[in-house]
Amino acid sequence: MTDAPTPDAAQPADAVQPPARKPRRALLLTLFAGFAVFAYVFDQLTKLWVTNTMTEGERIPVLPPLLHWYYIRNSGAAFSIGENVTWVFTIIMAAVSIAILLQLRKLGSAWWALALGLLLGGALGNLTDRLFREPSFAMGHVVDFIQLPNFAIFNIADSAVVSAVVIICLLTLRGVALDGSRLNQHQDKATTGAAAPEPTTPDHTGNGHNV
Repeated sequence: MTDAPTPDAAQPADAVQPPARKPRRALLLTLFAGFAVFAYVFDQLTKLWVTNTMTEGERIPVLPPLLHWYYIRNSGAAFSIGENVTWVFTIIMAAVSIAILLQLRKLGSAWWALALGLLLGGALGNLTDRLFREPSFAMGHVVDFIQLPNFAIFNIADSAVVSAVVIICLLTLRGVALDGSRLNQHQDKATTGAAAPEPTTPDHTGNGHNV
């Protein structure tokens, strides 16, 4: 009489479950949230400092002639683009923020976590200005104060958004998908699948033929 196999011994080797990916996903979401909070808080604190210590139109040299603080209020988009249509950019930034959150279920890359975190933090930073600053709700003017030579005046939120777009472009050029996979991996799998030989079965003469 033989002993019954234990549950572990009864399972074939290929039935072993892969390690759970929940810890990695939790880490990526934490990175995303951290970058978003950092960009948002940094943006709002600098704007608070500017509005409390400077008067609108004031210009302070920091590293002349390269860098000045120049306090203005912008009714347009990033870098003073599209003024006098403030409500449109309010809707756009709200839509972008929602779209980013909807994409988090696919997140599988630390670099994408950085990019999306900066993008969300920057969008929310300027959206907060649109919603709660003068002259009215959803029509507020964004505080800009960073001035470089021959360049538009901008803020930390604008910098976060532009940095995020640059990272996303680089990831796209390198073929890194949102889930962390690479485009060439998908192509290799497709090529391998297409090149696989068809199964054969023997006929009555003993020779193999395709089915």
